[in-house]
Order: sequence, then structure tokens, then C-alpha cells
Amino acid sequence: MPDQENASVKKSKLPLIISIGLVVAMVLSYFLIPDVKQFCQEAWDVLLSEDEERTSEWVSQFGAFGPVVIILAMIIQMFLIVIPSALLMVVSVLAYGPWWGSLIILAAVFCASSVGYAIGAYLGPPVVQKILGKKSEKKVESFLDQYGFWAVIVTRLSPFLSNDAISFVGGMLRVGYWKFIGATLIGITPLTIFIAYLGKNTDRLKSGMIWASVVSLVLFVLYVWWDKKRKKK
Repeated sequence: MPDQENASVKKSKLPLIISIGLVVAMVLSYFLIPDVKQFCQEAWDVLLSEDEERTSEWVSQFGAFGPVVIILAMIIQMFLIVIPSALLMVVSVLAYGPWWGSLIILAAVFCASSVGYAIGAYLGPPVVQKILGKKSEKKVESFLDQYGFWAVIVTRLSPFLSNDAISFVGGMLRVGYWKFIGATLIGITPLTIFIAYLGKNTDRLKSGMIWASVVSLVLFVLYVWWDKKRKKK
């Protein structure tokens, strides 16, 4: 029995060990390999520019590896609040068209959400609070406790809400992984379809994202108001 328990503990910590190993490898590569450092600096400059056309052209140069770059960027941006995830979604459609771009978006959100969930589940409140801040973590935790499955859907559907925070806190609260991922994909799909529908017209994309933010904000406020009224009754 003790051997089985030890094996179980080792197995449960494997994702954490792999994650830490990848982070250490990336940091060492940045400082020890000049090409990696140059690539990271260029990527940082391009992504921070928030210029969709420039970013899509930069991503397109990687050809078949472009989707991998978008997925990695979506994971990294969880720790960099200055890079909005919506920008990467738009870039995916601009670079690869509505169909492939949409599939890449879903894959990127799936991977980023899984990584955020794993960090919350394995590293717990101390690390999540350092990433999000104590106030933000408590707000998201309260929201997730109150609305559960629907909290994840609403957060993914709304460009103005923090997708990353819900992933960290979802893992921390040990929400069922497949339930969490299912709600994530249900919520992100309408937004993905909307961005794909707007296509490669950057002006339509910009105005469309503004309208999507406004509409989702209004719907979110109405939903909270209705839910509070229902609970009072």
C-alpha cells in the first residue's frame, strides 16, 4: 500500500515537474542561446505593438509552425496582462483565414486554459494570488463559487473579462477539469465564430470587437441582475 501511495503522489506531481522543467529550459535558452533571445525580443516588440496586420505578417513567416507560435503566445500572455488574448484571436484569423484560424484559436484556448488550470490546481492559492493579486483572485473565486459552470461560459464569451484569471482560479478550486474545459469551449466558440465571420477586414474586426464587448457587458449585467432577483424570490 505505501508503495502505491508513493507512486500515486509521484504521478500526481508529474505535470508540475514537467511545467517547471519547461520554464527552466526556456529561461536558460533565453540567456544562453543568442537566437532564442533575439526571437523573444522580436516577439515581445511585435505583440506589444497591438498592430493586427504587423503581428499576422510576423506569424505567417513561420509557415507550418505559425499555429505553434500562436498557441505558445496564448499560454505566455496569461502572465503578461499587457498582451490581450483577443489580439491573438484576431491575428489567427488574419494570418490563417476563418476556418483554420478558428481551429487554431480553439486549440490555443484549450492549451492555455489547461496550463492555467494545472498551475491553479498544483501550485494553489499562494502562486495564484501572486499572479492575479489577492483582490482579483478573491473576486474571481467568489464569482466562480456563485455561478460555477455558467461563470466559465460567461467569462469566455466576454472579451472584456479575464479569461486567464478564471483558469487559474478554476484549477485552484478543483472544478472538474472536463467540466471546466467543456464550459471554456462552449463559451469561446461563439466569440471565435464572430471573429471568423468578420474575416480579414481589420476595420470590421476592430469595430466588431468593440460591439462584442459592449453587448457581452450588457448581457452579463442583465444576467447578474436577473440571478440576484431570482435568488431573492
